Amino acid sequence: MAEKSAKSGKKVVAVEHAEPSEKAKELANDAVKNNTDGVWKPTAEAKSKATTFRVVAVIFWVLAIAAEAVAIFWLLRTQSGQSWFLWALIGGIVLIGILAVVGSQFWKKANQLDPAKKSEPARFFIQNQLGVIISIIAFLPLIILIFLNKDMDGKQKGIAGGLAIAVLIAAGLLSADFSPNSVEDETAQQVANEGQIGDYTTIVTELTGQDHVTWTKSGGVYHLCEDASAVNLTSADNQIYSGDVATAHTAGKAGLTLEITKELGECGFLTPDNVDAIIEQVRELRATAPTEVPADGTDG
Repeated sequence: MAEKSAKSGKKVVAVEHAEPSEKAKELANDAVKNNTDGVWKPTAEAKSKATTFRVVAVIFWVLAIAAEAVAIFWLLRTQSGQSWFLWALIGGIVLIGILAVVGSQFWKKANQLDPAKKSEPARFFIQNQLGVIISIIAFLPLIILIFLNKDMDGKQKGIAGGLAIAVLIAAGLLSADFSPNSVEDETAQQVANEGQIGDYTTIVTELTGQDHVTWTKSGGVYHLCEDASAVNLTSADNQIYSGDVATAHTAGKAGLTLEITKELGECGFLTPDNVDAIIEQVRELRATAPTEVPADGTDG
């Protein structure tokens, strides 16, 4: 996030992405739980791309398990006495790891496009951590058989077994999804951005010439610029946040302030002849906002 300062000295933080508000998340969880029409669904294009990524992921995983089978049923059983055996086994272990990780990356991309529901915890866990599960399947039997192999000496077992364990751990970490996407997350984003974004964007752009607003962490609405008096009042973190209208709504702001005439002067913008009509339009939008809008005296 880029940073600058307002005339009051408060730090201005440009926000490119904001987490949906708790209210939006609550509405999203209820929508998913009750399977309402408001639940987010991937587009046909996203669904198709996710399917392609999953097919590619499965192909890489099948190749990884096939390489494991070759190592178990050919190398360990029939070739352990050959001089090149250890190098071939090491190469096989590395190859299995690469195939498993590449497959997992495609699988994670698919889950971003077509995620599971948090309300179905078993499926959510399996779908998002399938790459870790596949990595374990691709390595654990091989590791066990390496240490149980009677034809390998201690040094060979230490080198091959230790490498296999290290690659398994690395593959597992690279395959794990530590912040998986979910239908609830996408629905929360949709709830935060639905309905009034287009109307407010049009209003703000008409007033200022750009889709750019400011807000504070504790305020309920957003404002026309960083020099608006409302955002320069003392606040919890003493920061002013700026971004487009959609980002402001995602951050939990319910709409534009009604102090439009005052802020046009504070921000150096011309006051249009239809400003009263614009204020009335904002008042109507705020009256139908999905989240409660505080009184103007405390909305900074």
